[in-house]
Amino acid sequence: MKIKLLIVDDSALMRQQLRQFCEKTGEFEVQVAKNGKEAIEKNLSFQPDVISLDVNMPEMDGLTALSHIMVTRPVPVVMVSSLTEQGAFVTFEALALGAVDYITKPGGTISLSLKEIEEELVEKLKVAARAKIKQKNRLSIEKKPEKTLFYRRSLAVKSSVEGIVIIGVSTGGPSTLEEILPQLPVDFSLPIVVAQHMPPSFTGSFAKRLNSICSLQVLEANQLISITPGTVYICKGGADTVVTNRSGKLMLLPKPESSHYLWHPSVELLGKSALEACDPKRIIAVMLTGMGYDGADAFTEIKKNGGRTIAESEDSAVVFGMPKELIDRGGASLTLPANKIADQLTVWARSLIE
Repeated sequence: MKIKLLIVDDSALMRQQLRQFCEKTGEFEVQVAKNGKEAIEKNLSFQPDVISLDVNMPEMDGLTALSHIMVTRPVPVVMVSSLTEQGAFVTFEALALGAVDYITKPGGTISLSLKEIEEELVEKLKVAARAKIKQKNRLSIEKKPEKTLFYRRSLAVKSSVEGIVIIGVSTGGPSTLEEILPQLPVDFSLPIVVAQHMPPSFTGSFAKRLNSICSLQVLEANQLISITPGTVYICKGGADTVVTNRSGKLMLLPKPESSHYLWHPSVELLGKSALEACDPKRIIAVMLTGMGYDGADAFTEIKKNGGRTIAESEDSAVVFGMPKELIDRGGASLTLPANKIADQLTVWARSLIE
């Protein structure tokens, strides 16, 4: 049975190009809509399995249309966004509202630029069609009081690194991280390093967004940086990040993307570097939602060498691919739904400093 796809874009050329890309695979039955209002109507009449939804449209923009779709007939949505800071901001708002994934449009001539993302777009639409929808209320993004920020940063400076948490995540990751990380207490005793598959123009905006809703400080690891407890580091997109030990001090080092790995920032490389730089018994590794197997081998090695690992359970994972690969390899110490992971991390972190 073919996947029913609704393409929503105000550009006739974009609609034509996207339709051609998908129909030539033979795997999609496609209808199109030229604005948000029409998308809401066709979501009810056509009942698609997945929707590609442009962010910027006249009459009704993508965010407004998405909010209606998630109320009237929830369906997996892949947002089509621009590679800009504003595009990143709107995309994260869309993911918070329930979109499953996003695709970024390169600049330049439409027909040529879209050709660059054809394979990625088709694959993301196929994965999204099978994904779970996380319906969430629109987040209120408010900065914490400055005295809270001062407290948490002072706490980190006075502490030594007793261990490290590494998190690997892909499709469905932003909304899952927004569920887990704000639950961690301000006195969380370990540094957290997150490898989220994401383009370079998005990770800085994502770190700022998380920083505004978390008790812990959240930073983009965009240069050589010393790791401190109680801080979350988002690996820079368009690069890989490794953990390195310099004179007994743990540091993060962004490096050019390695051709040896399929996904970036690479979870596998992050996990391998942590094993080399840290005592494995002091590593906690968490595998969250995502397609593929990035990080499964390294995280399994962490567990075999005495570290502790968590795989997100199928009932909460938007896409169960990455956690399933870890479980199938025998690499998961625990399998937990997303809403139980923060509590478990807090318990394990405290056990490492007692």
